[in-house]
Amino acid sequence: MIDATTIRAHQHAAGARGGQRSQALGRSCGGFSSKIHAKVDALGMPISFELSAGECHDSRFSEALWNEEDCDFMIADRGYDDDSFRAKLMEHHIEPVIPGKKNRLVPVEYDRYIYKERNFIERFFNRIKHFRRISTRYDKTSIMFMGGLIMVGILIWLKL
Repeated sequence: MIDATTIRAHQHAAGARGGQRSQALGRSCGGFSSKIHAKVDALGMPISFELSAGECHDSRFSEALWNEEDCDFMIADRGYDDDSFRAKLMEHHIEPVIPGKKNRLVPVEYDRYIYKERNFIERFFNRIKHFRRISTRYDKTSIMFMGGLIMVGILIWLKL
């Protein structure tokens, strides 16, 4: 399963060397934010993370998260609905369980029962947002924030 969530960044998180873009910070009407793109297994345990600026679209990181790993299904929300991504998944004999966007001319068929399992990734995001360091980004550099995110992922694995 892949998905993304937006994390608000503290005003002091900006200003690191290299600029906001290189530190995965973006500006929106709500202020500074970052986006965590995550891949979890069927039980909601974290596998990999990517960081981006808060205004980046989810589908830009779909292939980086998938990384051509072998699985039976790829579960994602409407933000990952892309014909080229679907085609690559089908090439590797992976069934995309991704609902189509509302503005699609031809509706996409997907298994609604398997899609109900997507709650595991939503529960994963709920778990990591219980950590103060993750729920609000205080780190100036993306490397430090990613380190905290990996540490939280390790703690989640150890609790199982």
